[in-house]
Amino acid sequence: MGGGGAARVAPVPDGLLDPAERMGAEELAALQLERLQATLRHAYAHVETYRRKFDAAGVRPEDCRSLADLAHFPFTTKADLREAYPFGMFAVPMERVRRLHASSGTTGRPTVVGYTEDDLSVWAEVVARSIRAAGGRPGHKVHVAYGYGLFTGGLGAHYGAERAGCTVIPASGGMTARQVQIIRDFGPEIIMVTPSYMLTLLEEFERQGVDPRGTSLRVGIFGAEPWTEAMRAEIEERFGIDAVDIYGLSEVMGPGVAQEYAETKDGLHIWEDHFLPEVVDPFTDAVLAPGESGELVFTSLTKQALPVIRYRTRDLTRLLPGTVRPAFRRMEKVTGRCDDMIVLRGVNVFPSQIEEIVLRVPTVAPHFRIELSRRGRLDHMAVLVEARPQAAAAERAAAAGQIARAVKDGVGVSVQVEVVDPESLERSVGKIQRVRDLRDRA
Repeated sequence: MGGGGAARVAPVPDGLLDPAERMGAEELAALQLERLQATLRHAYAHVETYRRKFDAAGVRPEDCRSLADLAHFPFTTKADLREAYPFGMFAVPMERVRRLHASSGTTGRPTVVGYTEDDLSVWAEVVARSIRAAGGRPGHKVHVAYGYGLFTGGLGAHYGAERAGCTVIPASGGMTARQVQIIRDFGPEIIMVTPSYMLTLLEEFERQGVDPRGTSLRVGIFGAEPWTEAMRAEIEERFGIDAVDIYGLSEVMGPGVAQEYAETKDGLHIWEDHFLPEVVDPFTDAVLAPGESGELVFTSLTKQALPVIRYRTRDLTRLLPGTVRPAFRRMEKVTGRCDDMIVLRGVNVFPSQIEEIVLRVPTVAPHFRIELSRRGRLDHMAVLVEARPQAAAAERAAAAGQIARAVKDGVGVSVQVEVVDPESLERSVGKIQRVRDLRDRA
């Protein structure tokens, strides 16, 4: 696991820690079991989907006598939430729901999530804890460039930053030139944004003739999409900041499920007093031992409106012992998803593998797109990469060959690489879409 550059922020002062962060392993495990048993009872009593799935699996809430017993309970998937659209998975009456969020629904019905007043308070607290771990302190200004609205990123970051005692700049996404001006004028110490949009901001700083290393920014908290250690190094070097990872997904809570500490940058500590993790084999469903890589699964321990039992995130990672907070396990940085995996002529390919190779080539920019098509009976992959403005034609051709060879040697597949003009690929203002699948259109 990579670790980024040396941290520019100090450890969290003891006076800012909340009680859960002071827990030992045994105390935390006892709290988890108590909350898990209550969550199973709550879900079974109030959600028809869970009652049906538990009964079909032959388990009831009282069968959970230890944390290990959770493995006997059925999984929850995104399909379960879609089938219950819009509110069928809610475990409280609608009059207790204070906010609704939803996924984009670009691949089908959106998944809808709800929050009670207590849920919103817990969410704000875990995001505040995450901001402190990243180096945020009371009085810091936080520039929130995640999208607001039904997406959980903007409002999740917003209320967490306020809970942490910070001043929020609710910039949202888009209007990139204005964002750069606001950063220059308002002087935030922290930015919360997708890593791909941070690169878009970088280009705008340079377009305006402003040195991005000379801003007030000291910490970037990046989430909502997988990103690699190579991208971390690129952002840290060109902005002169600490770049740390935040993890979450709307079905489990939103941002703030886990957070990387700026002082170590060694993976994300999971806030296990609220979210119980497992890693399973995505093909056999078996629970894997600590340190083994597989699909991340979460059970919520305190959510009221939408409890989730063994929710399959599709994110690929592994669980490791805690370091800064020994009682909380860490999850390795997510750089791929089960549903992002491309199977090309029998070889598994992840966009993050391509990203790492692209970022090693100095004559191209960190903007690329993968296009999948069919040539005859075979799948074909093309990688379109932007040239840097100063790159000559010969340098572009050399970069294309270098990337193609590195993909062949490192990933094991032959791909076509085209180095295209600067700023010719679509920019992200939210979650980036790296892959364009044209095979069904052929």
